[in-house]
Amino acid sequence: MSYNFDRSQNHYYFNNKNSVPIIFIHGLGLNQSMWKPQIDFFKNNSFVTYDLLGHGKTPFSENILTMKKLASQLLVLIENLKIDKFHLIGFSIGALVALEFAANYEKYLNSLTLISATYKRSNDERQKVIDRVNLAKRNMPISKMAMKRWFSDDYLKKNPDLYEEFLITLNKDGVDQENFIKAYDLFANYQDSPEKVKKIKTNTLIIAGSEDTGSTPNMSKNLNKDIQNSQYLEIKNGKHFTTIEYADEVNNAIMKHLNNA
Repeated sequence: MSYNFDRSQNHYYFNNKNSVPIIFIHGLGLNQSMWKPQIDFFKNNSFVTYDLLGHGKTPFSENILTMKKLASQLLVLIENLKIDKFHLIGFSIGALVALEFAANYEKYLNSLTLISATYKRSNDERQKVIDRVNLAKRNMPISKMAMKRWFSDDYLKKNPDLYEEFLITLNKDGVDQENFIKAYDLFANYQDSPEKVKKIKTNTLIIAGSEDTGSTPNMSKNLNKDIQNSQYLEIKNGKHFTTIEYADEVNNAIMKHLNNA
């Protein structure tokens, strides 16, 4: 695969197949490589993966990261790539970016897919995330805790290489750690905009793992209630990373959704 930087230094991959592209937005502290199961599955479709600001190889030097900046990053990327219509898929914080983009630039979207999204968190649910941010700010180890939330124990035992690969990605220092904290702060304290969400008309698929304790099924069900043209899919026994642990089920659901858009 050939990765590139656009004029704004967004690090991306685009396999132009002369069809409506699928654009994937990755999760917090990760990079575009998390989409490998989807890249393999959708290899005959046009698709774009990219690194969010301050993630992977996309730089970020400002003091504060906002959802508006992340949505604007995607707008700049599609303008640089001359893409005027696409399917948008977001995972975790990427789902929040996708929602922000849909609320402000909906004319570009053929369909929307939100995976492991947070929405209308309770005070207790939000505090748990803030507590983890504070641990990260003190350089306390949180990567292994994240893996336990994201995957089943059985899956991690059967896939030790994946476990080690994720730990390498998650363990950061220097500027990467600083940018991770900025993104984590944003994720923890982000305030939903139900008024904006209720205005979204794009055909939307919402996916949640039944055992996801951070982006709970109830949060996705609330999204399903507020997005008028949406459907909800719950992955039985899935935790946060259904895109990997239950890739076949997720990929087939997305393909069906795109075909119906």
